Formats: sequence, structure tokens, C-alpha cells
Amino acid sequence: MRILAINPGSTSTKFAVFEDEKPLYHATIRHALSDLAHFPSVADQYEYRKQLVLDALAKEGIPLDFRAVVGRGGLLKPMPGGVFEVNERMCRDIRAAKRQHACNLGGLIAAELAAGIEGCHAYIADAGVTDELDDIARVTGNPLFPKITIFHALNQKAVARRYAASVGRRYEDMNLVVAHLGGGISVGAHRQGRVVDVNNALDGSGPFSPERSGTIQAGELVNACFSGRYTKEEVTSMIFGKGGLMSHFGTNDAKLLSERAKSDPRVALVIDAMLYNVCKEIGALCVALCGHVDAILLTGGIAYDKEWMAKITERVQFLAPVHVYPGEDELEALALSGLRALRGEEGVQEYV
Repeated sequence: MRILAINPGSTSTKFAVFEDEKPLYHATIRHALSDLAHFPSVADQYEYRKQLVLDALAKEGIPLDFRAVVGRGGLLKPMPGGVFEVNERMCRDIRAAKRQHACNLGGLIAAELAAGIEGCHAYIADAGVTDELDDIARVTGNPLFPKITIFHALNQKAVARRYAASVGRRYEDMNLVVAHLGGGISVGAHRQGRVVDVNNALDGSGPFSPERSGTIQAGELVNACFSGRYTKEEVTSMIFGKGGLMSHFGTNDAKLLSERAKSDPRVALVIDAMLYNVCKEIGALCVALCGHVDAILLTGGIAYDKEWMAKITERVQFLAPVHVYPGEDELEALALSGLRALRGEEGVQEYV
């Protein structure tokens, strides 16, 4: 069964063709800021990005004979993890979404491409708004500010499934803590196939990361908001985009800062603080699982740094065995989700 997986990102559109589990073709189209600047909004990039995918497939002589097109899930309303058929309600909500992000285009492109192929399904899988929280994890100290989940659900669940298969078990039968370490950092407690607690990796909770502030002092944030020195957009960028390592050093390049840390004690301290906060989040989510944790999994781009992973492992290995899965393969995760749906191994859910 041939599957097309599509992952639109802020400055790239990645897509791949799979035949069952086997990758046949992979492409990454980089978008210069000048290419995107004339589009009034991210939603307006839809036709442009879709055509680039079609042109690339045609150039390679790849026929449009897919059984499924699986797009990256957008910032929709909260939904369970798993595979969803893209329907008109989902497309309408994507187009009307208040939060603009390129991932919103994944479902739209999948829907239009699949509509032109007989017997082809359009899916999204494990969207960033996946919400499987236990009720107790939703309650905060003020009912005006309920906990909202936005995290790296696609990669977290893919790595969890990959680890479970490696030890001959089902993801749905295991308790795991998974830390995705990239431009944003999310740490999730996976209890028998559900992410029952996780930090919001976008809007400011949990560990700080290369470009996000994580949990900060609420009182100091209020003071900044009402100081008259910053616009709403500037404060928002402090939380997402220009927070974390970017706010300290003017760069979110973790590899560069890893080298600088060897000779700059201040850089070393801030990086150690970031890793320290990751460890605290892992510990907290082991508590969420009552200490019954089969393994701790570290993944994402930062996981390529062996020295940083060793520091995390040293602090948390007393809680459970630690395994490192560097990088992320979201296209494979999308394709395998679609394959499970086509084979009937996973139920397809309806977006309502």
C-alpha cells in the first residue's frame, strides 16, 4: 500500500512516499523568507506548497496512486491521539484557526490530493493538540487558566511505539516517560498508550529550550506586560520564539552553544540549567505514573549531543532505564500511522 506523508513546517515542506513500511522517496523543499513574504497569512501558502509537492512528484515520475495521504495535524481543538480522517469540519476549523502555523496546512493538502485519487483516504495523526490528560492534570490554581496541551505528540508516540516494539511489547501495555528535546521541549507521561500528563511546549510551561521560555515567574511576566515597554507581540515572542537560549545568547543553535560552553562558563551554566529542568520534569512525570515506569526515552534533535544526554541520564537513571533516540522522523511516523489505519490495526476517528 503506497502512502504519501506530508509535513509542512515554518520554513520547509517535507514529504515522502512509502510502500507499506518501506520508504521509496523523500524530499525537503526549503522556503526562503522572501518566497513566503508576499503571502498575507500562513493559510494563503496552501496552494503554493501543494503545487510544489505535485511538481516534485511529477518530476520524479511518481504516479498519484496512493491509498492514503497523511498530513501533519494542525492546531485544532483538543483531540485524542491517533488517526483522524480529514473531513469538511476539520478543514473548516483549520481555515478559521486563530493560531497560524504551517502544520495547519497538512490536513488541507492531504484532503485535496486524496479527493483526486480513487479509493484514497486523507488522514492526520497524533496532532500537536493531542489531549489525553487525566482530569487531575487539567486543574490549575485558577479556573481562568486551565491546562492546555500542545506538544510533540507525533514524535513522542512514534518513539514510544518504536521502543515498545524493540522489547517485544505493545505501546498500550507500557508506562513510559518520553522527552522530546528540540527547539521546544516537551516531556510526557505515557500510561498504557495515553499521554496522561505533559507540559505545554509552546505557550510557556515545563523546561526552557533553545527558543522557548518554559515556566517563568508569573509575577515578573505580569510586571513586564504592564510596564509599557513591550507590545503583546513582543511579550509573546519572549515566551515562544525568542525565549530560552535565544534570550540568553541571541541564538537557538544548540550545536554552536555546546561548543561555546567548553570555554565559556556562563554558557555552560545556562545549558546545565536547561538540562537540569528537563530532569526535574522527567522526575515529576515519573511521579505522575506513581513510579511505575518501564523506561525513560530521550529524543529530538538535541538528543544527538552525547554529552548532554549523559548529563540527563546521570540524574534520572535511578528512576528507570534511559534510552536515547536522536532526531525525529515525523514522515515515517505519519506513514506508519496511515498504514496501521489501512490495515485495520488502529481505528480511524471522526473529527466532530
